[in-house]
Amino acid sequence: MAKVFCIANQKGGVGKTTTAVNLAAGLAMAKQRVLLVDLDPQGNATMGCGIDKRSVKHTVYQVLVGMVGVAEATVRAEGEFDVLAANRELAGAEVEMVEFEDREIKLREAISEVDDQYDFILIDCPPALSLLTLNALCCANGVVIPMQCEYYALEGLSDLVNTIKQVCKNLNPNLTIIGLLRVMYDPRMTLAQQVSAQLEKHFGNKVFKTIIPRNVRLAEAPSYGVPGVLFDKTSKGAKAYLDFANEMVDRLGLPIAA
Repeated sequence: MAKVFCIANQKGGVGKTTTAVNLAAGLAMAKQRVLLVDLDPQGNATMGCGIDKRSVKHTVYQVLVGMVGVAEATVRAEGEFDVLAANRELAGAEVEMVEFEDREIKLREAISEVDDQYDFILIDCPPALSLLTLNALCCANGVVIPMQCEYYALEGLSDLVNTIKQVCKNLNPNLTIIGLLRVMYDPRMTLAQQVSAQLEKHFGNKVFKTIIPRNVRLAEAPSYGVPGVLFDKTSKGAKAYLDFANEMVDRLGLPIAA
């Protein structure tokens, strides 16, 4: 049965999609069977994997409203992992799902049909506490929280942790925080060092050892439709995400296939 993780932060622009795409590709490079679910109507994870969100035949929207199953809707990405794509039509799913019974577990129900086919299922969440995000949190075993070490980060983190606690209490008792990932990190900034130290003090081993640096090649990769770990394997950003993928496997005690 797959480990299902959502990549979440209620704040936008903190590297959620970059983390989701590169973790998916990095885990696939470590011989893990991976499905990446794009749950953001912007479809940036879809495009970042080289899939045209405007012409893809099936999307996660059709899965959520029961038109097709996950197996029928997935697309194979460069990097040897599967993607459940998204585009703007996903924004309408929340309106349609309001009338559904058990609307917060529609993704969980759909994913249950294929979770024995993967080692990891990663969900890229939208930057808001919406019905889509709630579906991700109800579907997942754990949450990976990417965050920048900046002034407002800790306040936003507190809000997200409270949300996760509420979901765990009322909807998904199996949900846990897997870890916090420091991204777009610039060690030259005193504030970044201070926030990083605060995270380690308050969250201890919940903070991943790997730190993702601010990196031009990572930023360029989405415009080419290629995960950063494949776009330039020699870049500091790519190496950091590969280290993160390996740290994730190690943290969970999973064997790396030969």
